[in-house]
Amino acid sequence: MDKILLGHGSGGTLMHRLIDEITAPSFDMIELNDSATVNLPHSRLAFTTDSYVVSPIFFPGGNIGDLAVNGTINDLAVVGAVPLFLSVGFILEEGLKIDTLKEIISTMSKSAKEAGVSIITGDTKVVDKGKGDGIYINTSGIGYIPDGIDLGIHKVKSGDKVIVSDMIGRHGIAVLAERNGLSFEPPVISDTTSLNKLTASILDIKGAIKMMRDPTRGGVATTLKEIALQSRLNIEIDERLLPIPPAVNGACELLGLDPLYVANEGLLIAIVDSKKANEVIEVMRRQKISKNATIIGEVLEPQKNKDSLVIMNTTIGGRRVIDMLTGEQLTRIC
Repeated sequence: MDKILLGHGSGGTLMHRLIDEITAPSFDMIELNDSATVNLPHSRLAFTTDSYVVSPIFFPGGNIGDLAVNGTINDLAVVGAVPLFLSVGFILEEGLKIDTLKEIISTMSKSAKEAGVSIITGDTKVVDKGKGDGIYINTSGIGYIPDGIDLGIHKVKSGDKVIVSDMIGRHGIAVLAERNGLSFEPPVISDTTSLNKLTASILDIKGAIKMMRDPTRGGVATTLKEIALQSRLNIEIDERLLPIPPAVNGACELLGLDPLYVANEGLLIAIVDSKKANEVIEVMRRQKISKNATIIGEVLEPQKNKDSLVIMNTTIGGRRVIDMLTGEQLTRIC
């Protein structure tokens, strides 16, 4: 393949191949996670960066501004960091209305303040009319990792439970509906929100959390497959336990989509010690953004000489192999 395709930004197989074969070997990328962690003489820092090209820029439940702030905060939070500071870079298209920019910036400010994070530096560029799509945003974030926090794939073992913090698939369907003039009853609202207060609360449960991820592009399925491959273990989930809103299910059936591959922007997946899983669920359900937290499966040893798999026990009694997204189910959703 000699050209970039939309699928290279999907979070799935094509994007992983692009990173593994071209990007990562050229830079000092040791950890290909949500954030890189850096050891300094007296502390550990986490650093992340992300770019947002969502279309349309306003959608039910949010806009490109709070999406950018929340997404960057969440990439820090799921590696166990306390987010502190963000930068913001705007690429504006000539002709964008000033009132639109003001609304986006106001939303970003509000989201950052709610999360207890400061936006402290930035940059603005303008491109010719027709050369952008209104506005693109890049955000970078930095935070510190408290003493005693050690999360990562090296902690995952057979018997651990898999928890999702809330309902699946809302962001991708909300954006798709707004883009295409579709309406669902009840309406699907994006789940974009910051997760750092939630992650802090469950990290207080000593020895409970092995690792966390936020399943954005590629959805829950792709994130689980990443974890299985990196841990060299199997993951087994139960379709009957998946918290998928009826409206998302209905939309996916109508449009031929799989909700497991639909993007989320306020959801986390946690791999949790089996003895502490119920306690984690209890703490999660005390917060509005995770009131539907559910154990959906567990980590298992793979069969001898077999590749790591994600397997779903279906509602009809069968077993389905869940693989990584290969193309692009929904483009421009973040």
